Amino acid sequence: MKALVYHGPGKKAWEDVPDATIQEATDVVVKVDTTTICGTDLHILQGDVAAVTEGRILGHEAVGTVTEVGEAIKGFHVGDRVLVPAITKCGRCEYCTRSMPSHCQTVGGIGWIFGHLIDGTQAEFVRVPYADTSLYLVPDGVSNEQAIFLADSLPTGYEVGVLAGQVRPGDTVAVVGSGAVGLSAILTTGLWGASRVIAIDSNKFRLEKALDFGATDTVEAGPNTVADVLSLTDGLGVDVAIEAVGYPETLLTAASLVRPGGHIANVGVHGTPVELPMQNLWIHNVTLSMGLVDTVSIPTLLKMVASGRIPAEKMGTHTFVFDQIDEAYDVFKNAAEHQALKVIISPS
Repeated sequence: MKALVYHGPGKKAWEDVPDATIQEATDVVVKVDTTTICGTDLHILQGDVAAVTEGRILGHEAVGTVTEVGEAIKGFHVGDRVLVPAITKCGRCEYCTRSMPSHCQTVGGIGWIFGHLIDGTQAEFVRVPYADTSLYLVPDGVSNEQAIFLADSLPTGYEVGVLAGQVRPGDTVAVVGSGAVGLSAILTTGLWGASRVIAIDSNKFRLEKALDFGATDTVEAGPNTVADVLSLTDGLGVDVAIEAVGYPETLLTAASLVRPGGHIANVGVHGTPVELPMQNLWIHNVTLSMGLVDTVSIPTLLKMVASGRIPAEKMGTHTFVFDQIDEAYDVFKNAAEHQALKVIISPS
């Protein structure tokens, strides 16, 4: 089969590799019908994720068709259309039973294994461990182009942003960063009744998209960001500030926007330390949350997508085939230049 293989920082190749096969009784093999690229993949290519070694197949999101099942599999059959999420879970360890499979002890202490600790989904086929407790059947009314964004970006924005930030009916919410994950947070704040959602970004295209995804207001990032948000919130700031970029300055911006008693939900992946004004956050009774996605919200989100409540297909702005995967990476890496949100990659 063909797959996108990591060959060290800045190096990757779409090349022939051994076929994905059943290795354990709890495995299935899935033919990849749709995949996409995550910001984490870009971090890997920059050499930021030391655990990813040369020769690893990249990718951790897929929708596909089951082609082979291990002898212990009971919930899936050859021919099933399934969602392969970013998080793999055994379903039995201490963290899985706490609905925190992002730290599943059985699969290696971290639920994100595809394209990280084992071969990933940017390939023609992928082996899925612990398939009975990790895969999700895709309902007939949900397209591949909708389902693919439930593998990572939508659950991440919802779980690490909206749920961890404790958005409640009537809340005002600021989302710092209107990329795929920030837009996912904006798209799902309405599920908890936010009255005002303010999108903040330096990219005007993304701000326009944010309004389409449910934002009530937009603020262009710059020297007046804090003043502009305060003017929209009676000078108090927001109830919940969601940081969806991963830079020190964006987290500091989020911290400066939240009102006393509010919440800061850090979703962005930070590669460097951040010095926070704890003396201000402490005295204002501010709560700060952060963490990996668990993808436990996928069943709920699938229902919302199937009913039309969440138009997940809006996330995909560019479509490619496998042989164009290098071009797909270029577009995603230079998203502002190409007015891109997420890319959709399929065999043909």
